[in-house]
Amino acid sequence: MARRGLPVQLACRVLAVSESGYYARRSRAPSPRSIRHAWITDVIRQSHAASRGTYGARRIHADLTLGRGIAIGHEAVEMLMRRAGVQGISGRPRFRHVPGVATAMDRVERQFHRDHRDELWVTDITEHPTREGKVYCAVVLDAWSRRVVGWSIDSTPGAALVTNALGMAIEQRRPSGATVIHSDQGTQFTSWAFTRRAIDSGLLPSMGSVGDCFDNAVIESFWSRMQVELLNRKRWSTRIELASAIFDYLEIFHNRQRRHSSLSMLTPVEFEALHLPTTAA
Repeated sequence: MARRGLPVQLACRVLAVSESGYYARRSRAPSPRSIRHAWITDVIRQSHAASRGTYGARRIHADLTLGRGIAIGHEAVEMLMRRAGVQGISGRPRFRHVPGVATAMDRVERQFHRDHRDELWVTDITEHPTREGKVYCAVVLDAWSRRVVGWSIDSTPGAALVTNALGMAIEQRRPSGATVIHSDQGTQFTSWAFTRRAIDSGLLPSMGSVGDCFDNAVIESFWSRMQVELLNRKRWSTRIELASAIFDYLEIFHNRQRRHSSLSMLTPVEFEALHLPTTAA
């Protein structure tokens, strides 16, 4: 109040504090606690910026404690973020209901937890508009590590879109066991090209029921986060611009930078590096 031009004597009377206390506070050096809070607030801003403005208090806390070795409680992080006006972004999931004809049994039955890599892959398609037209993206996700192991981007949502994403996953991971590839009943996944690519590679096709997003909840959750953290944050001018941003999100941010609550706040790459030696044994 005094800094805004109000007389100090009047301001102290209104706030019921002594003038001597006011001047003593102004001349007093900052406390160690306030210095620490100021430093951690700067680190919080850095972590938030590195997450592309997406992290909330839970992931900021994980980044500070796990990534930077700073001892701090979750409530303290929430308080400092609130004071600094730093907040993550959130959004409600938007589920697509794609009708189709089932050609494979449901081998998952909403049980998505797996103990080893390449036991279960989930796949789906999303779309997003640009001023030039829509961009379609198909992704194959390893349910064990939440890592994107295959992806494909195109201007049309044909069978080649999902077959190319599956082919990339097969080439990158070269699964040796009976990997289940789980999808919805969209026409792309019931196509001859996709089915033959999966079966010829030793995969076991699996499909949820028609129009039920919970039968492929892991990939639906992935799309909802990508929608909030990337797609809905701006209007995209060209297909190339959006395709480049999707590539960066999948390969750089999601796989290598984003901390996942289902992985004890590790990134998919960190999680696989930590567990693969044990898995291989």
